[in-house]
Amino acid sequence: MTEFKETELDERAIAMAKVLSADAVEKAGSGHPGSPISLAPVAYTLYQHFIKHDPNDPNWEGRDRFILSGGHASLTQYVQLYFSGYGVTLDDLKNFRGGADTRTPGHPEYGLTPGIEMTTGPLGQGFASAIGFAYGERFQRGLLDPETPKEDSPFYHKIWAICGEGDIEEGISGEAAALAANQKLGNLTVIFDANRIQIEGDTNLVLAEDVLKRFQAYGWYTDEFSFIQPDGSYKEDIEGLADVIAKAEAAAPDQPKLIKVHSLIAWPNPGKTNDPSSHGSKLGAEAVAGLKKVLGYDPEESFHIDEEALAHARKVADRGLEAHKAWDEKFDAWRKANPDKAALYDRLKAGELPEGFDKAIDDLEATFEVGKGVATRGASGSVLNAIAAVMPELWGGSADLGGSNKTDLKGAATFAPAECATVQWPNCNEFGRQLHFGVREFTMGCITNGILLGSHTRPFGGTFFMFSDYERSAVRLAALMEIPNLYVWTHDSVAVGEDGPTHQPVEHLASFRAIPQLEVIRPADAFETAEAYRYFFEKKNTLPGAMVLTRQGVPTLAETAAKAKDGVKKGAYVLVDTEGTPDVIIMASGSEVQWAVAAAKTLAEKGVKARVVSFPSMEWFEEQDAEYKEAVLPASVKARVSVEAGVAMPWYKYLGSYGKPVSIEQFGLQGDGAQNMIDLGITAEHVVEAAEASIAEANA
Repeated sequence: MTEFKETELDERAIAMAKVLSADAVEKAGSGHPGSPISLAPVAYTLYQHFIKHDPNDPNWEGRDRFILSGGHASLTQYVQLYFSGYGVTLDDLKNFRGGADTRTPGHPEYGLTPGIEMTTGPLGQGFASAIGFAYGERFQRGLLDPETPKEDSPFYHKIWAICGEGDIEEGISGEAAALAANQKLGNLTVIFDANRIQIEGDTNLVLAEDVLKRFQAYGWYTDEFSFIQPDGSYKEDIEGLADVIAKAEAAAPDQPKLIKVHSLIAWPNPGKTNDPSSHGSKLGAEAVAGLKKVLGYDPEESFHIDEEALAHARKVADRGLEAHKAWDEKFDAWRKANPDKAALYDRLKAGELPEGFDKAIDDLEATFEVGKGVATRGASGSVLNAIAAVMPELWGGSADLGGSNKTDLKGAATFAPAECATVQWPNCNEFGRQLHFGVREFTMGCITNGILLGSHTRPFGGTFFMFSDYERSAVRLAALMEIPNLYVWTHDSVAVGEDGPTHQPVEHLASFRAIPQLEVIRPADAFETAEAYRYFFEKKNTLPGAMVLTRQGVPTLAETAAKAKDGVKKGAYVLVDTEGTPDVIIMASGSEVQWAVAAAKTLAEKGVKARVVSFPSMEWFEEQDAEYKEAVLPASVKARVSVEAGVAMPWYKYLGSYGKPVSIEQFGLQGDGAQNMIDLGITAEHVVEAAEASIAEANA
């Protein structure tokens, strides 16, 4: 932080930020002008005097991270990026919400605009993911520089966020805040913009609790500051705000901090200040003109730039260069003193796998026994532990299901302060690699997203496939941002058994396959599981992947032992073939591959030539060229069967006109898992019947 005294140029810069925000929404014809107008002094104070950043190098390793959780107020950030010199131009502001070619979309999007750290659309996720950023900072620092006091380490930085009432109302904020306090994330500061307005009006209708007391109960440091004066007047006292933020930094080095700022939305806009209409609609020409008059601007001129105030604001780039230079000296000294750690850092930053990665998987596969029944969740746990031994950047855990998901890393310390230790988990330290999220699936997804965005490490998170629904919004955001989050989803079908229909997923494979840029992988056995992990980490794209795994044991197949290494990465491959053109193609994923293989043998005894195609990932198969797809699923073979213990919806594109799905089109059943599969028709006998019916229709 720099020593801060507000000047006339600061006041003029803030006024310009307000007017630019109003003009941008007015030109776009839609948007959320009220919050960017009233947040201008808060964001300006953070960018000018608290956030360590270098606009000349938006990806500088030593920078602080800023997340605007209320992404609808995106102009708040775009204007500061313009002021700071990030390459966001006045034309970009004029093209706010401007369609496919805009760099200033309605909500901030990761990878599109320099200086944007994550996509923030759904409220609450920015808040929760900011906590993940803080997780990632600490774990990466522990990998690379564990002995240095944190403030002296080149890998220490702070996380700043702005949120609003909508973020606080979303339950995810409470889930994540509890973990932030448990973890003592002292490098996290959240500014809570309390303007008491949302789309439907005054928030007192739905947010009557004392938010600060709630966060105090979690274990956060809290404070508040008001622009609304005791006499009812309004003063944007940014010196006073800066003092409160600085006080929090000094008073609570080991606590996350929430600072509530009382503001009036759209101030000082005549007729729109404190009016709900300013939240989600353009102000209108008359109101924009009124704002400009109050702030000393020509109401007839749009997007006017106060060049002197802009030049003053852009001096932050000079301070950023100085901070970057000081960091470079610290970083260079660290490199010289720690050549092994420096080599690790270089590998992590480059996104390269460690030497020995393939060997770890090969050695594990050498222990697999053909014919042995192994749950794919168990095989997954073995693979995670095998690669963790050579991949120190791999860390993760589950939402209170580690033993069931097989996501525990053997011998790993728990990522938590030492005082969090329990009888079950006695080894806790702040740099541990075993994560525990409690029963918080959504938070787990948000935090692991933040880890990926805020560090070079590779997290994973596990839960039952049924409860992936609670995580879905974070999964969708990972897919949208194209970040390689790894989901370990076990207990994947009605074979879960006695827990009943509430725990038996049937529609989930279809629903997650429907998310663009999410790769869903359902391996058949231990060999396919190992190869699925190999390819997930080796593939060139950074899309997230979901490992969908069985609770029950499935046979380790001789066919996958021979073919999985080449086949799995292609998404689908011929597992069992016939001489000449097959009469029918049987496609299956996961635990149902065994029944496809068994059915093919029965059909062969009847003189029917059946090809079995193992289909671990439709997304990976769709990446293959037309020649490969035709070789696996020749168009001339019209008789086809799909076998999967879930709804058949995703399979129809492969089944064609005469294909028959063997699927489950209802909720699950009470009772033994194996019997459930039989009762719902997931059997080799049913596959044979479906194949014969498909052949008959195709021939007719």
